[in-house]
Amino acid sequence: MNIEILRIGQRVLRDDRVTTHVALVARAFGASKIYMNEINPDIRDTINQINTTWGGKFEIEFITDWKNVINSKKNTSKIIHLTMYGENINEIQNDIQKEKEVLIVVGAEKVPRDAYDKADYNVSIGNQPHSEISALAILLDRIQNGVQFEKKFENSKRVIIPSKNGKNVI
Repeated sequence: MNIEILRIGQRVLRDDRVTTHVALVARAFGASKIYMNEINPDIRDTINQINTTWGGKFEIEFITDWKNVINSKKNTSKIIHLTMYGENINEIQNDIQKEKEVLIVVGAEKVPRDAYDKADYNVSIGNQPHSEISALAILLDRIQNGVQFEKKFENSKRVIIPSKNGKNVI
């Protein structure tokens, strides 16, 4: 499954760190790309440094209009909108697992109604207020059945060797 993320919105000050973490989770949990608007360009530098040190080709693309991204992906990808008002992940994860290409929409603030209407799946990870970072991580894990953790990141300068005790980094 090819997975891309669309981050909609940015709350000034608070969201630089949250948006960076959305990108880090997306990268570590198997997505290939994230589209972002209204963000601090330093986030791209952070992710590029992570790619340089830890490997991989995760991409960030800055956009001006999130609707254009959804419209351009509509014919090739299923659009998944993360929202606490959507269908429970337990009920639809099997359907999503069958998809070949997905674009996951992650909002920062109140998401416009258009995002709900354009989505093929409006998915909730529980129906209580929670972090979009945790919701993205859970969704990515559920739709990939944990295989994302077997991925090898190419061209890494550092690799962690799992260890029961201590830290083993080469």
